[in-house]
Amino acid sequence: MNWDLFFKAVEKIGSRYFGAALIAFLLFYVLFRKKWLYQKIQQKIPKTKDFLREISYSLTTIIIFSLIIVILNSPTIGPHTTRYKEIDSLGWGYYFAVFPILFFMHDFYFYIMHRIMHHPSIFKYVHLVHHQSTNPSPWAAYAFHPLEALIEQGIVVIFYFTLPIHITHLALFFLFSILYNVYGHLGYELYPKGFNKTKIGRWINTSVNHNQHHQYFKGNYGLYTLIWDRLFGTIRKDYDQQFEEVKNRTIANKAVL
Repeated sequence: MNWDLFFKAVEKIGSRYFGAALIAFLLFYVLFRKKWLYQKIQQKIPKTKDFLREISYSLTTIIIFSLIIVILNSPTIGPHTTRYKEIDSLGWGYYFAVFPILFFMHDFYFYIMHRIMHHPSIFKYVHLVHHQSTNPSPWAAYAFHPLEALIEQGIVVIFYFTLPIHITHLALFFLFSILYNVYGHLGYELYPKGFNKTKIGRWINTSVNHNQHHQYFKGNYGLYTLIWDRLFGTIRKDYDQQFEEVKNRTIANKAVL
């Protein structure tokens, strides 16, 4: 066991999670809680026990993610992966071209695995922990059952054995991933009014979309995009309606809500 690599992985993965989730939590759930509450997708604020549950499961997830990184970089497995050290060896053109490939690979992988985890014979053993957050907060971004954490990290294994990747590919890509994951569980919609019906916006996953998934447990299985939900007919029919309802709220609604 390479403990030095393990603790470095815990530090990197943990700092991304706690940095992104803490900033979002402080802004939306502490500092501007009363001022912005009328804009919250679900009006109730989760209880302290909910935040603590999400954080505790996320800590386990961080440990599991880190262990997999150690295994993939071990002397036994590391030499057989497609990782490369020098960017110049494949060129900067290839380096930048990999990012959109990683994006769509992860987006498709997540959709497929997410649908599988919602199968009745699997759901309660793997995915129910994450769905205990029916009104998610930023801390829910990594709140997975250990088995789900393994499934989630499966995309890294795929990356390591399918296309040449530099260590900074994963660092930058998963920084983007946790930021978007925190946004998806934020409980507030950051995209502007009407975004969901624009030519680009109708294909982009939103906080409203994923919040519906947590609230109702069915439909809206996407991660970064809505491509697969629209292609396979799993987007909720009331998605556009709820997006518009949330974005049509004004400061005048504050007293009512």
